[in-house]
Amino acid sequence: MLKKGENNMDINTLKIDESAKINAQAWLDGTYDDVTKQAILDMAEHNPSELNESFYRHLEFGTGGLRGIMGVGTNRMNRYTVAMATQGLANYVRKVNNNDTELRAAVSHDSRNHSREFAEITARVLAANGYKVFLFDGMRPTPELSFAVRYFHCHTGVMVTASHNPKEYNGYKAYWSDGCQLTAPHDSAVIDEVLKIKSLDDVKMDAAAGAIEIIGEEIDKVFLSHVKQNALNADVIKKHHNVKIVYTPLHGTGITLIPRALKEMGFTNINIVEEQAVPDGNFPTTPSPNPEEHAAMKMAVELAKKIDADIVFASDPDADRVGVAVKRPDGEWMLLNGNQTMSVLFYYIVKQWQEKQLLSGNEFMVKTIVTSELPADIATRAGIKIYDVLTGFKFIGAKILELEGLEHFIAGGEESYGYMIGDFVRDKDAVSACCMIAEIAAWATEQGKSFYDVLVDIYKEYGFYKEGLVSVVRKGKSGAEEIQQMMRDYRSNPPAEIDGEKVVCIKDYQSSESKDLVSGRVDKIDLPKSNVLQFFTERGNKITVRPSGTEPKIKFYFSVKSDLCCKDCFGKTDAALDTKIESIKKSMNLV
Repeated sequence: MLKKGENNMDINTLKIDESAKINAQAWLDGTYDDVTKQAILDMAEHNPSELNESFYRHLEFGTGGLRGIMGVGTNRMNRYTVAMATQGLANYVRKVNNNDTELRAAVSHDSRNHSREFAEITARVLAANGYKVFLFDGMRPTPELSFAVRYFHCHTGVMVTASHNPKEYNGYKAYWSDGCQLTAPHDSAVIDEVLKIKSLDDVKMDAAAGAIEIIGEEIDKVFLSHVKQNALNADVIKKHHNVKIVYTPLHGTGITLIPRALKEMGFTNINIVEEQAVPDGNFPTTPSPNPEEHAAMKMAVELAKKIDADIVFASDPDADRVGVAVKRPDGEWMLLNGNQTMSVLFYYIVKQWQEKQLLSGNEFMVKTIVTSELPADIATRAGIKIYDVLTGFKFIGAKILELEGLEHFIAGGEESYGYMIGDFVRDKDAVSACCMIAEIAAWATEQGKSFYDVLVDIYKEYGFYKEGLVSVVRKGKSGAEEIQQMMRDYRSNPPAEIDGEKVVCIKDYQSSESKDLVSGRVDKIDLPKSNVLQFFTERGNKITVRPSGTEPKIKFYFSVKSDLCCKDCFGKTDAALDTKIESIKKSMNLV
């Protein structure tokens, strides 16, 4: 065993945080492996600042689970922090379900480095705590994990992933029995239990034989059968099966199911970006595996230009988000933002439900409060209820659970490239979304149009909505106080007008009040309290102010609107709305 003082190094002599010294020494003295202990000593000798970063605190188990840089330390994602977090989760789930004779859990992972190792450790700890664990035989998309939790009647589930974060990160999403990520009161209660786990000695690791069941193809088939049931126009897909699709999984889990799902739907011309089809946690062909960023879509768009494709989409590493690119009339490709993709999905689904007379008047759709109002307009005009929820897809899942058996859920989404069609999954689902996007491309072809044309049609009918975002970073303790002061100032002295337009409504999600400044009416906002403010202007513009819960920043979301006279006016109107957003930023002193 390596001890303090080996390599002539005494951690207590280092100029680092006392908490880092205590935590690092506890690992040196504890039942941790020799490779880990040597890494601690090497950091102490050669990189004390890294030792400080790695040990100055315990990696926080947030309301969605874990996420952090991989490495040795209490503030890093590694086999030990994963095991201790899982023990806390196991303890809480058992406490809530203490009358159940057999507790169940499902575990999956993405393509990131160490994801399989972390998933196996998670399964082992759960099994050692008496759970029956269903562990996937390899990487699978997040939506399939959500589905598996429900399918196997599990009490909890874990998806090992850092979503679209850089390659240095890994993470861990925790799910409840409804297949949705943890919501109140379970989210904060699990955190409390995780905080009680002080060392590896508190973790059970000896799993009984047979407690872990490996699952794979059999659940893939069931999941894909549900995806296929989302199809609204089988005849159109059959007729236009050769619509030219370009897809990239960005080295992630999407490769396991999305091409297969498209084929089973009936599409035959699927062109995969082969360089990005190999699962690889280093994401070697892109600076970021985030389909929200242009760089991630670059290779897919290049292939689309080469083969003259009809539609392009990309999924992130755990295949819950999807980015889309469409061809303009001039032959150039345009990347859609999340609001645009969501609007087209809502428009098509609503239109098909209307034409097929499927609406009974008891249907609903859901979006988040920072999402464009265009999807809400589409639903409302069709007589479909639309619910706003707080930012975070787990709140969409919670709304479905709240209304289960009372109203019929159709679809939901958020501006950050996440969409859900049907309720068999309770999280973002790039598998279903990609299939529906492909179906829309086929339907557009049937109309003699392109996907781009469908978007323009929506803007002509409902108005041209455009969105923007500004993140203001304020670091340190003083920065955090400055952000809170900004929110206090907006509440105590809200703007009477923004960029020359009167503010006609203010929604304060912390006081749960919506104030109509024209009539003076005050309505209650029936959502959990959250430090968010929204200002609505007389011409339909919306400005949302929201401090980040995990980063030292405050975000300003902008949504503006204009009429679109004709298809040829798209570029001019788009530019005018960009100018409008910039003008609003200036009026709020954000540039």
